Amino acid sequence: MRLSGQDVERGTFSHRHAHVFYQDRDGAYVPINAIAKENSARSFVASNSHLSEYAVLGFEHGYAQADPNTLVLWEAQFGDFANGAQIMIDQFITSGESKWNVKSGLVMLLPHGYDGAGPEHSSCRIERFLQLSDAADQFPTDELTDGKIQERMNFSVAQCTTAAQFFHLLRRQIRRPFRKPLVVAVSKKLLKYRGAESNIEEFEVGLRFKRVIEETNQNLARDDQIRKVLLCSGQIYYELANEREKRGINDVAIVRIEQLCPFPWRSLEPSLRRYSNAQVLWVQDEPKNQGAWTFMEPRIRNLQSHIGNSQVEPTFAGRPIAPSTATGYTKQHNAELQGLIETAFSQ
Repeated sequence: MRLSGQDVERGTFSHRHAHVFYQDRDGAYVPINAIAKENSARSFVASNSHLSEYAVLGFEHGYAQADPNTLVLWEAQFGDFANGAQIMIDQFITSGESKWNVKSGLVMLLPHGYDGAGPEHSSCRIERFLQLSDAADQFPTDELTDGKIQERMNFSVAQCTTAAQFFHLLRRQIRRPFRKPLVVAVSKKLLKYRGAESNIEEFEVGLRFKRVIEETNQNLARDDQIRKVLLCSGQIYYELANEREKRGINDVAIVRIEQLCPFPWRSLEPSLRRYSNAQVLWVQDEPKNQGAWTFMEPRIRNLQSHIGNSQVEPTFAGRPIAPSTATGYTKQHNAELQGLIETAFSQ
């Protein structure tokens, strides 16, 4: 495993500490390598890089091509810092296999999350990556399994809501018999959020990454009495779940889309069948002209139509259209958040 980027040894948000530096001499202690059974000097490499995303990402893309058996990850210091490598992303990473049949398993970890800290701290521009995908917007034919769909795609985009999901996603990336790039929108808030923690049992052998996490609350009304299904991805889930509990609402279900691209047709189908009479909303932190909405809307609509649900058209709850990714004013951020939550739970 190889990890590079700005401040990856410590983690920009002090969440990793992959290297613990000695105070009395040069060098560092690497805990992961200290417990590795084999090749301890080479099992895990974390290397801080300079602030030149274009150059560093290009190098890591080449490294992933040259050594497909190494899990190569590049982490942006902030999600929007990937803008500096947009040429590399457009020209090589997302289209290299289509143009030159060159495969790469490179992982891009892009901090993403709306916390009221301003535009430079908020968005990795998920919409840009989804626009670069060649994902079909129609329900797949029977012969196209989830694995075959993934193998035909040019890359994946995911947002995880638990630590175990993040682990299984990265594990899947290197265990697959093929290589595709992966973009992970990593919530800064959830790095230290207690609700996103996972028990050790959730990392056991035999468990897998879940493309969709169905409703987990056992105290809701009967399925036929659910009036709304909120589909969401990332840290907004916890805002919605906390608000639902605070208001004592029991007729709104919340379903997490952990893998945005390829669209999880078959993984989402059981939830939409389960609540066949409910209104379906897509809820996101981002403004309406950003985030995953324009990618998700036609696919949710087509899935609803495929399974014969009465309310085919999904609706939207999120921030209003904006030229900037986020406001830099905490008061306005909170007002926008409360507005989208009110839209999500209103009659």
